[in-house]
Amino acid sequence: MKTLRTSLAIGLIVASAAPVQAASAPPPGAASCSGCHAATSQAIPNIYGRDADATRSALLAFRNGSMPATVMTRIAKGFSEDEIGSIAAWLATQK
Repeated sequence: MKTLRTSLAIGLIVASAAPVQAASAPPPGAASCSGCHAATSQAIPNIYGRDADATRSALLAFRNGSMPATVMTRIAKGFSEDEIGSIAAWLATQK
């Protein structure tokens, strides 16, 4: 019984000390978002945790040119619609 309690205590300590990590690895292209959209940026909005549909719509608008932006238009043109959906869904799960 003492061994079980000790094991549980150690497990709880290890679990509480582990860094918070994303549930999944970012899809291709999503990891680079943090280069500009860091949570501490004042000029560029934080997109982590944002609604997936809103992010997807914005990326599609950048891609088709209906929402022109110097950097994002070029970046979004490199993604397929499926990739944009994956990126938007992943970003929505991030904090």
